[in-house]
Amino acid sequence: MSFFSRFLKKSQPQQRPLFYDIVCPYCFSKFEPSQTVFRAAHSREDDEDYALGEDDALNRYRERFGLDSVDDLEAILVPADIPEEYHHYSDNVLTGLTDRYGVLTRKRLCPYCHNELPVTAGKVPSNIISIIGASQVGKSVYMTSLIHTLQHTTAGHFDAACMPLNAKISQKFRSLYEDPLFQRGDLLSSTQKEKMQEPFIFQFVFKDEEKPPLTLVFFDVAGEGMVDQDYLGLHGQHIKNSAGILFMVDPLQIRSIRDKIRINIGDRPGEWVSQYDEPRDVVLTLFGDFIAYQEKSRTDIPTAVVLTKSDMLYSLKDEDGDYIKANSNVFNNYVHRGTLNLSEVDNIDGEISRFLAKVDRPFKDTMDVYFSDTAYFAVSALGSNPVNQKIEGVVSPIRVDEPFLWLLHKLKFIEGGD
Repeated sequence: MSFFSRFLKKSQPQQRPLFYDIVCPYCFSKFEPSQTVFRAAHSREDDEDYALGEDDALNRYRERFGLDSVDDLEAILVPADIPEEYHHYSDNVLTGLTDRYGVLTRKRLCPYCHNELPVTAGKVPSNIISIIGASQVGKSVYMTSLIHTLQHTTAGHFDAACMPLNAKISQKFRSLYEDPLFQRGDLLSSTQKEKMQEPFIFQFVFKDEEKPPLTLVFFDVAGEGMVDQDYLGLHGQHIKNSAGILFMVDPLQIRSIRDKIRINIGDRPGEWVSQYDEPRDVVLTLFGDFIAYQEKSRTDIPTAVVLTKSDMLYSLKDEDGDYIKANSNVFNNYVHRGTLNLSEVDNIDGEISRFLAKVDRPFKDTMDVYFSDTAYFAVSALGSNPVNQKIEGVVSPIRVDEPFLWLLHKLKFIEGGD
């Protein structure tokens, strides 16, 4: 985008559709609101259609996550079986059914996995933000740092609030992710391939009622699964239905600079892993899973390529900027308020894009071929390299929300300017 084009007259906003397609935040199937099913609000022993029983679809989903099956659930109600006059609508979206016994239910379920849908499903766009990357790049740590930052600072800067979908998600996120990292300084363990995580669903709600809220689904896929075609085919449904992708790249994945960073750091202790998957391998797996079937074998999903652990790049800085300049903005946190500073984003994008082209040309070229809408960022989720699985000092994230804000800008939820 040119400097002057940002000041041209803005196009008229598109007319709001009657309803939006729903992307289930659990199994990531896509469907129209009219296809939802409902959970009955009561049960009856004298009517087998309303008797308590097992829900095979829900239990199949729970089995994928290693969760216990659930018995004695209320019946599933299909809208087509109930006369139209007993259908209840809100904003042109079917949100309730009155059953044959005159009992109203508003428990809307995904027709495929039978998990309960957010109350806003169908009324606002479904926006899944996928966090992907190979093993050991720090996806779980980044996700935790990002959500923490969104809730405590970023949302306020954009006159919004970032909230978990429900109390259960709030408690799980706080106890398993946020408190260990931000309260106790414990480094989070890697997501295990055999133990799939349920998605963390948050809502980014603007105080301006004219702006629809975003339903944000952060999904933490095990890194080993990102280079396993069978695993991705089973668990990677969310990626192809994403509104945006955060693609994590660890500088220690890049062979040409891994040893240089280690030499420059010297005897300073820190977390090192002997075996890394190449960033390009993740892209190639994604290509085989869904990109190859897109128009011209490219995906137009906005993708923020996020170089993690940017604090480690400090050991590569020099005045000539062979790798990265000593006065690089990468090392300084920046706070975007109200709008996305496009000049700041362009500077970081250019610097990290050139950096990756120099140190991992095969990865950069592969991204250019298969992704049509990308921008490059550098973040530090912690501000320093942990020692013995502990964070020394206070967790001080650097630029963690910038890639996310760029995605919001691409989705036309926030404005950008210079």
